[in-house]
Amino acid sequence: MIVLDEGSAAPPEGAEVRVEVVLPEKPLPTLAERFKSVIGQAKGLPTDFADNHDHYIHGTPKNE
Repeated sequence: MIVLDEGSAAPPEGAEVRVEVVLPEKPLPTLAERFKSVIGQAKGLPTDFADNHDHYIHGTPKNE
């Protein structure tokens, strides 16, 4: 999805556009960094929960 800056005029239909990727100055944190406070905190889960989470959450058939 391309989102124009607020106040920018939309190009006319059929116009050629150039897309420039602008990376943040500081790298975004990884998922592990963002969720480090909750990783490993769940207790009492079935030993096969990682393989069969859809079964336990939604009732789908278990993976074999």
